[in-house]
Amino acid sequence: MTDHALLPTLTRIAEALERLAPPPVAAPALAGADAFVWHPGPEARLSPVPKVSAVPIGLLRGVERQKDILLENTMRFARGFTANNAMLWGARGTGKSSLVKAAHAAANAEIPGSLALIEIHREDIRTLPDLLNVLRAQPRRCLVFCDDLSFEKEDADYKALKSVLDGGIEGRPENVLFYATSNRRHLMSRDMIENERSTAINPGEAVEEKVSLSDRFGLWIGFHNADQDTFFAMIEGYAAYFGLPATPEQLRAEAVEWSVTRGGRSGRVAWQFILDLAGRLGVRIPA
Repeated sequence: MTDHALLPTLTRIAEALERLAPPPVAAPALAGADAFVWHPGPEARLSPVPKVSAVPIGLLRGVERQKDILLENTMRFARGFTANNAMLWGARGTGKSSLVKAAHAAANAEIPGSLALIEIHREDIRTLPDLLNVLRAQPRRCLVFCDDLSFEKEDADYKALKSVLDGGIEGRPENVLFYATSNRRHLMSRDMIENERSTAINPGEAVEEKVSLSDRFGLWIGFHNADQDTFFAMIEGYAAYFGLPATPEQLRAEAVEWSVTRGGRSGRVAWQFILDLAGRLGVRIPA
């Protein structure tokens, strides 16, 4: 059979294979929502979040300086100017992730649609370069957020983050900013640092490589447990905002008892107290 006679058969085979092949995956779009969750994989997608669970930024008490720094950085980015990646570190429940979401909401309230909040889970951090490649082609400015970021022994995912923060050969996209929260100042456990020191040929250089990861964030914002006066200010601010019928004396007495049973004072403990108090008083507030 000649090549000319084979051509129709080959064409039919090619068309049949084309029909069997899955269609190409369309690039995720950032329309229709202000927040998305990144799902990596062969069919990578950005799932829209219709409503972000965020506290109004004015209700965040005891973190005034942290609030000013992060909000100014976020607003500058939303307006189209350069800004810094930020790491928010410190004690649990002190408002780190709440501040990120509140700053994003405040920016979009002032400049509607200016920022898309993209959440990437800790276990997907190795796919961060893939996410940036998707966002690089987007016209919208994006705030990539990883909550509770930390690294354990034998965890090499920090190298993907280090590459992104350093910029790599392509550089960080101009339309992307990265925010992370962590309970650890240097993003890793003390055991991990000590393990690097004991097993490396040059212990100092090995430890420096990992400790310096946090130094690659332009903003490094610390959070600490609240003192009693600040804790009272949180409680009273929430109570006034939601119109809870309780006297200042009642609020303070019950708040002290609540904080003692929880073993500390923080924004999270204050919010949990308000939820309990509102339920007992028969006042409905958003959970």
